[in-house]
Amino acid sequence: MGIVRGIITLTLMILFVLYTVWAWSNAPKKTFDALSRMPLEDDEDLGGGPQS
Repeated sequence: MGIVRGIITLTLMILFVLYTVWAWSNAPKKTFDALSRMPLEDDEDLGGGPQS
């Protein structure tokens, strides 16, 4: 049972490191920038807003 726990722990640690490297890389920068500006955009741009 200890070997299984060790393999699971090692797998989760590797996944954490890969996710951290991906998040800090420049690859998702455009997506993150677009998502960070989303609350500041007008509702008209998003197709919503008050109906008259």
